[in-house]
Amino acid sequence: LARSVATEACRQALNGVEFIERVKRETGIHLDIISPKEEARLAVMGCHALLEEGEGPALIFDIGGGSTELVLVSTDGMVPEIVDWVSVPWGVVSLTESERDTDDSPEALQATYQSMRDKVAKSFADFASRLPKDGGHHRLLGTSGTVTTHASVYPKLPSYDRRAVNGLHLPTAAMREISQELAGRTIKARAEFPTIGHERADLVVAGCAILEAIFDIWPGERLGVADRGIREGILRALMASDAKRRNRRHN
Repeated sequence: LARSVATEACRQALNGVEFIERVKRETGIHLDIISPKEEARLAVMGCHALLEEGEGPALIFDIGGGSTELVLVSTDGMVPEIVDWVSVPWGVVSLTESERDTDDSPEALQATYQSMRDKVAKSFADFASRLPKDGGHHRLLGTSGTVTTHASVYPKLPSYDRRAVNGLHLPTAAMREISQELAGRTIKARAEFPTIGHERADLVVAGCAILEAIFDIWPGERLGVADRGIREGILRALMASDAKRRNRRHN
């Protein structure tokens, strides 16, 4: 069993359908362009087991390359139930590309970062207005490269180690400090962090802006870190559908 999916990049691209057809023709892989709602559902399925116990709803989010999904879930039952959700077209790539700036002065870096935060905050505004005023403990769980990068910078890991970050719960105040420090650094200075390097140095600030915008609307004290998400959600769904088929066969 297998399922291969495409997300915001193919949803937005003018030649998204042609790309899907070419992939199928040249590789035999059929990519399914999933909706933002399906993307949010799969992310929740893949990581909800890492939510901290607590009362009230929790916010699970996925910061991607072209979009960010925020999902408000109720944990009253055995499996979290989606109460509300939103997908906004700002991810680390799309937000970075919207703010290209060659000026590395501290003032310019700060202005760029603030502009990023303002754009994301505006896109979150309608969803934020629907969030419950009393969110209980404001539990937060994030699945994305941004979240796992912050979780690896916090303990100053010499190299990325999934086992060391998956399932951590870290203070959001420290995550804000890391975000603001990275935003004030040049690309070269960001790349000095061993778990960021040159590959993520240009994109990490956009992720910081999105992360802080999430903290602004759901001010939890701790951030849960999930190095799992859509892929694991797909796996769980495939396993469940396979189990149903086996049961029908036996019955």
